[in-house]
Order: sequence, then structure tokens, then C-alpha cells
Amino acid sequence: MNQYTFELIAQHRPEVLERILRVIRLRGFTVTHLEMALMKTQVQLKISVRSERTFDLLVNQLAKLPDVMEIK
Repeated sequence: MNQYTFELIAQHRPEVLERILRVIRLRGFTVTHLEMALMKTQVQLKISVRSERTFDLLVNQLAKLPDVMEIK
């Protein structure tokens, strides 16, 4: 099983965290660690996931979310 860690910056909206976690789950990834920092109009997430699937699959789907601004 592969382990991946990435940072994500998104607009701060009530539903954004739920949408991000739903995409992660539906793409077959398991969240192993999550850190969240709330800034004025943005939320910064540091997420660790694991899966047998390729990481690019997840990044491509997260980038399609309208509130996601940056993925590192």
C-alpha cells in the first residue's frame, strides 16, 4: 500500500471539507492523517492518504472541485 502526503488550499466554505473527504473516499483512498488551519478566507489542509491506486487519480479529481485553489 502506498502512502502519500499533500497540502491543499481551498476557499473557506462550510461544505468544502466534506467535499474533499468525499472525493478522497470515492477514489479509494484512506485518510491516515489530517491537519487543518483556518485562515481568513481560506482553509489549508495537510492530508496523508494511503491506497493501491495512483496518486495522480486523486489529484486530478481534487483539482476539479471549484473551491480548491492549490494542491502541493
